[in-house]
Amino acid sequence: MMCSGADAVATGHYARTSLEDEEVFQQKHIRRPEGLFRNRFEVRNVVKLLQAADSFKDQTFFLSQVSQDALRRTLFPLGGLTKDFVKKIAAENRLHHVLQKKESMGICFVGKRNFENFILQYLQPRPGKFISIEDNKVLGTHKGWFLYTLGQRAKIGGLREPWYVVEKDGTKGDVFVAPRTDHPALYRDLLRTNRVHWIAEEPPAALVRDKMMECHFRFRHQMALVPCVLTLNQDGTVWVTAVRAVRALAPGQFAVFYKGEECLGSGKILRLGPSAYILQKGKSKSRVAVEGPIDSPSDGPGLGPVV
Repeated sequence: MMCSGADAVATGHYARTSLEDEEVFQQKHIRRPEGLFRNRFEVRNVVKLLQAADSFKDQTFFLSQVSQDALRRTLFPLGGLTKDFVKKIAAENRLHHVLQKKESMGICFVGKRNFENFILQYLQPRPGKFISIEDNKVLGTHKGWFLYTLGQRAKIGGLREPWYVVEKDGTKGDVFVAPRTDHPALYRDLLRTNRVHWIAEEPPAALVRDKMMECHFRFRHQMALVPCVLTLNQDGTVWVTAVRAVRALAPGQFAVFYKGEECLGSGKILRLGPSAYILQKGKSKSRVAVEGPIDSPSDGPGLGPVV
C-alpha cells in the first residue's frame, strides 16, 4: 500500500474496526493535507476487528487472518450500515446495476457449473469406495475422496435413501457414510488448530494468564456462533472444546474466534476429537464389559455384575 502512495484502502467488506473513521469523511470537501492518515497509523494502539452492524452480512469470518498493519490502514465504509440501507443509497443515486446484482453464493470463482467436473479438470480421478460407518458394508464407488466434504450428501448409485459423508481416508481413498443427516458420526465437540493468528493480541492476555479462555467460534460463514473453551498449547496451537457437539467439523476449515463483537483471529483445523458415534460405541462396549452378556448361561440368578 505504501509503495502505491496511498495512505489507506477502503473496502466493501461488511466489517468494522476499533478505529474511528468519522474525521476522515468529514474532510472530504477540504483539501487533503499531506499524509492524512499518517499520524493515526503511527500511534501503535492495537486495532480490533469488529463485527458489522448487519449481522447477517458480517464478513469478519473472511478477514480473520488479516494482519495488524493491514487492518490499521483499512477503512470499512459499509461496516455500520445494513445491506437494505446500502441498496436504498444505490436507488437514490440510480445505481440500478447494483440493485439488480444477485447475492454471490458458494464459490464465486467457480460460478454455476458442476463442482465435480470442475475439480476433475485439475486433479486425476482416484476411484474409491463408499463404506457404511455402521457395518463397513461397501455401498458403491466414487471418483475421488477429495470431491466430498464432511456433512455432504453422497450420491450413491442404486440407493434411494440419503447417505452423508462422515469420514474420509485419503490414503486408501475410502469415503465413510452414514444414513441420516443427524447421525451421531457427524457430531464432534473437540478440535485442534494450527498456530492461531491473533489479530489484536498475540495471544489474548486472559488466555496467556489462565491457559484457558471462554469465547465463541464458527467454522462456516453465517453459522451460529458456538460457545467454547480454548486451551492454549506451548506451540501456539489451541484445543477447542465446544459446549455442545457441532455438525460436520472438517480438517482444513478455519475455526474463527469471537469475544463479544470482536473477531479475535483464527486457526486452521488440523485434528478432530472422536465423534459422538464413536463415543457411544465406546460406552456400549464398556457397559457390556461391566454388565456381562444378557441371559448368559454361565451367570446364575442373583449374581452381581461380571467385572
